[in-house]
Amino acid sequence: MAKRHPLQNILSPLLLPLSGVYGAGGRLRRSLARQGRLRVWRPPALCVSVGNISWGGTGKTPIVDWLLAWADARALRAAVLTRGYGAHPPGPAFPAGPGASPAECGDEPLMLALRHPRASVIVDPDRSRGGRSLAACPPDLYLLDDGFQHLGTARDLDLVLLDADDVRLSPRPGGEPSNWGRILPAGTWREPETALEQAGAYLVKTEPKEWPTLVSALKQRLHTFPRPVFAFRLEPEGLRSLTGEGPLPASSLCGPYVFASGIGAPGQALRTVTDFLGRAPQTVFSFPDHHDFRTSLKTLSRPGLPIVCTGKDAVKLFRLDLPVPCFSLDVKAVFFASLSAEELQGRDAPDVPDFPLWWENWWQQQH
Repeated sequence: MAKRHPLQNILSPLLLPLSGVYGAGGRLRRSLARQGRLRVWRPPALCVSVGNISWGGTGKTPIVDWLLAWADARALRAAVLTRGYGAHPPGPAFPAGPGASPAECGDEPLMLALRHPRASVIVDPDRSRGGRSLAACPPDLYLLDDGFQHLGTARDLDLVLLDADDVRLSPRPGGEPSNWGRILPAGTWREPETALEQAGAYLVKTEPKEWPTLVSALKQRLHTFPRPVFAFRLEPEGLRSLTGEGPLPASSLCGPYVFASGIGAPGQALRTVTDFLGRAPQTVFSFPDHHDFRTSLKTLSRPGLPIVCTGKDAVKLFRLDLPVPCFSLDVKAVFFASLSAEELQGRDAPDVPDFPLWWENWWQQQH
């Protein structure tokens, strides 16, 4: 979930003029792209962007993981083109895989590559260059990770992720204002709301109990940019030992444990772990997103308890040879509700199919 720094709220009157300049730059780039005045590479196969309009943990990696699993199930070869946040690859178009380190390719690309060995996960800040590196054996599907603002690569579909704070209508009691339309540096959005004209569908990470309240906000916020909306949540699949064994049931871990994370939204991950295991951790270590756990070995080892982490953190922790058992909690994106474009505009229309069926239909229509 995108979260503003408290200073962004305090200094909002001073920052809003700068946000106007930043937003104008985003509108100009999209205008140049529409006019064909930007250099754009078109992949030789279908290309889908999975991105968002704000910063933060809206669930992009679980959606890319879902799409890769869909491709695996159909014997299709997919390629993920990603910059690899915080990565320092030894060269351009670096392939993530078992021989790579998180420092070289980033934790999320490495996690995806290990989960989907059939796929190519290419780390390069220039995604077009990364895609061109596959020219000798092009995949059936290109996925642009965090690609909504990456206009240098043509795409056939933009899946735009939003979270509840992006669309809510009013502040929670005692809380900060909605993120809607608040552009950097005053807010968390990378572009003005007019960029949503390019969306092919919206994906919203939320919980079933929150969905009825969210529907009203979605209709008011998105009626100008009507596209299908699909709600998903992250559901645990099971524990996985960092030695590779799994998925394991909750009963395989008894007694107290430590939860350690270096992710953007640790609160949600903590709730998922607590619900899955049926009890809260004895100790919680929440580090900054993409944390280098090598600097925290003593801290992690001090309680002397088994450690549970996220899949993203596991690719770094398993290399550290910690003196306690370590497990990651595997999660997957599960879609549970939808709204049609017509419903966003307050018109009667047949229910939109769930995302798996909608995606399958879209894929078939392109072929």
